Amino acid sequence: MQSLHLRDEFIKLGQALKAAGLVESGVEAKEVIQEGLVKVNGQTDTRRGKKLYPGDIVSYNGEEIKIEN
Repeated sequence: MQSLHLRDEFIKLGQALKAAGLVESGVEAKEVIQEGLVKVNGQTDTRRGKKLYPGDIVSYNGEEIKIEN
């Protein structure tokens, strides 16, 4: 599991996938999120703008990201 450190209070789901290198672009992030391939804290979430806070865990394509301060 990799960690993604926040610069602000939160990061949006699409931005987190891109920042962690799990997708190549914002367009790819939008597609995989809308297709239901991304989970936040174990639940499928189809909102690209979903706000992530410290402690949240994002899962996609066998990879996990933990959001940290």
